[in-house]
Amino acid sequence: MRTYRELFRTAEFTPLLLASAGQTAAQTVGGLALGILVFERTESALLSSLAMFGPALAQVVGAATVLSGADRLPPRAALTGLGLLFGAGTAVQAVPGLPVGAVFAVLLVLGVVGSVGGGARYGLLNEVLTRDGYLLGRSVLNMSAGVVQIGGFAVGGALVALLSARGTLLSAAGLYLLAAAVARLGLSRRPPRHTGRTSVAGTWRTDALLWSSVPRRYVYLALWVPNGLVVGVESLYVPYAPRDAGLLFACGAGGMLVGDAVAGRFLPAGWRDRLAVPLCVLLAAPYLFFAFDPGLPLALVLVTLATSGYASGLLLQERLVALTPDELSGQALGLHGSGMLTLQGVGAAAAGAAAELTSPATAMAATAAASLTATLLLAPGLRRSRTPGRAAAAPGRQDASPAPE
Repeated sequence: MRTYRELFRTAEFTPLLLASAGQTAAQTVGGLALGILVFERTESALLSSLAMFGPALAQVVGAATVLSGADRLPPRAALTGLGLLFGAGTAVQAVPGLPVGAVFAVLLVLGVVGSVGGGARYGLLNEVLTRDGYLLGRSVLNMSAGVVQIGGFAVGGALVALLSARGTLLSAAGLYLLAAAVARLGLSRRPPRHTGRTSVAGTWRTDALLWSSVPRRYVYLALWVPNGLVVGVESLYVPYAPRDAGLLFACGAGGMLVGDAVAGRFLPAGWRDRLAVPLCVLLAAPYLFFAFDPGLPLALVLVTLATSGYASGLLLQERLVALTPDELSGQALGLHGSGMLTLQGVGAAAAGAAAELTSPATAMAATAAASLTATLLLAPGLRRSRTPGRAAAAPGRQDASPAPE
């Protein structure tokens, strides 16, 4: 599957894309509104930031507790149920007079449970498409998420001005319910990919199994560490260029969209495994020039070039899918997502600490150098773990799946 026409002719891809876009729109609009609401009530920048990004950090807890549900729940039921739960939770957060502590308690629950959503969604994508179509399908989901986030922040700001933060939260709740309806009506009923009940023990056992494979371990580390450190670089756009940070973020989004489009649609299969490491290098190398404090025009070119390297994530995810038994694909992809968010937080903290001790430009270059070093250290293991086709995934099936509970 190499063309968009073939992709959209696949019966369940369009509803899966629409449900995913609806979920992203709700998260973007709701996160912005909740951040504003918490700031209005507390005047705390820290609490406002946690209100916006707390669910992503809470997914780390979900990865260690309930992530096995990504494969052990029927996909349609999981995506529908999560949409309904997030809609209800978002509506509760809009209740007037709700204590801030209760707002964050709801946020924590939604973040933990939400860790199942990414695994269920991308595991289903792996079922809906042929194995050679996963890369193209995931690239389209990534691009739609980027476009929806850009539009969602703009629409969310307008809704807050028009309806207030609480009214915007209710609008986000409606978007969650709409995404749930699309999933329920547009997707087919499928059995769980793996037997057994969702449990902490099952989650830990499967996480350990996924990590025990040396080729998968290299792929996970390559997905998490270079990416997380480069996100740390991006977290310094504002202190580096306070008046022009928006342009840097916009160019970054544009570079990422171009990279995803090229990798998903135009790269021949024979090139995809070979280009994973060079694209990881590209992700960090341009930021080394920030050590020389480049002017805005050059900085915009460097950011656009670097962020096109995020396409390495698509190629490495394709390799991860090839190395993983189908019945564990949801948890494998969910573990990737949760680990990536964790390392992005670590990268942002490390880059911020370095900027406090030096300068934003120096910290950006140093963090990029750390990302590049990580890529070069991982490169030999990644070359050994190349899996150009589905047949190469067969050895992964020898790690027998966890026994049903």
